[in-house]
Amino acid sequence: MTDANEMTNVHVDENDSTASIHLLDEAPFGRVLPAMVTPMKSDFSIDYEAAQRVARQLVADGADGIVVNGTTGESPVTHIEEKVALVTAVKEAVDVPVISGAGSNDTAHTVRMVEKTQEAGADAVLVVCPYYSRPSQEGIFQHYASVNACVDKPMIVYDVPGRTGVRIAHETYCRLAELDHVTAVKDASGDISGAIRKRLDTGLTWYSGDDSLFLPFLSIGAVGIISVAAHAAAGPLHDLADAFDHGDVVKAQQLAGQIAPAIEAMNGAGFQAGMAKAALYARGIIDSTVMRLPNVGPTPEQIEQVAQGLRAAKLL
Repeated sequence: MTDANEMTNVHVDENDSTASIHLLDEAPFGRVLPAMVTPMKSDFSIDYEAAQRVARQLVADGADGIVVNGTTGESPVTHIEEKVALVTAVKEAVDVPVISGAGSNDTAHTVRMVEKTQEAGADAVLVVCPYYSRPSQEGIFQHYASVNACVDKPMIVYDVPGRTGVRIAHETYCRLAELDHVTAVKDASGDISGAIRKRLDTGLTWYSGDDSLFLPFLSIGAVGIISVAAHAAAGPLHDLADAFDHGDVVKAQQLAGQIAPAIEAMNGAGFQAGMAKAALYARGIIDSTVMRLPNVGPTPEQIEQVAQGLRAAKLL
């Protein structure tokens, strides 16, 4: 018979004399992980010193993990040598888990990126479901199985059908969970009801991939978030998770409401990478918002829009 605490995901710290309750499972890569931008100089080369500065500031803000080389980090337009160098630079700068994006719609290229970034010291790899080509569910499974065969570090499956054009089916999740190195999911599907069943049936660790759905995802068993808004709101996002963890749902709701203007300003137009750079610029952490084509850096109006959102959220 299943223990009642296990069924409700409630954990009692037996070493704590106050017997404090924890509603959340442990977060192996941290609770709040910014999907970090890749700072660039005016000549479009990567500014690794600025990247280290950004990473240190995000950790000081409250991030307890960092994701580099993701979509917000302009991964489609950075090259494998740059991705490796970025992992190395950020690992030197912070003492928290550093996860590297290493996915593409070319399985062989994905395998090479995974091998190189884990050699550079990445603590885990974030592998997106193959995009654009819209593979079958068998193709999706074989893609991850090929990566699993070469990876030594934990693998996080990134499910973002709005960008990939394909959803990972429930049955495919169950198969992926049987792979040795698949341990977690970044869920940007927006499908909360589906996530409940997938998490329970696979036992995988769940991370919200959508800032606006962080609190709902915590309520169904997610342990943290891989976030764009954490470029400005890592502290409040962590406070939100802590409040929920200790059963203070009202405080978690209040924090979600407080952060909402920043989330809307940074995510609402679908231009997250540029708006994340705008937020860092408004905060005085970077002095260049240059991006590589086909993305272009935020306009002065967009920077002000983000700044207004940060001010409304009491983050600036």
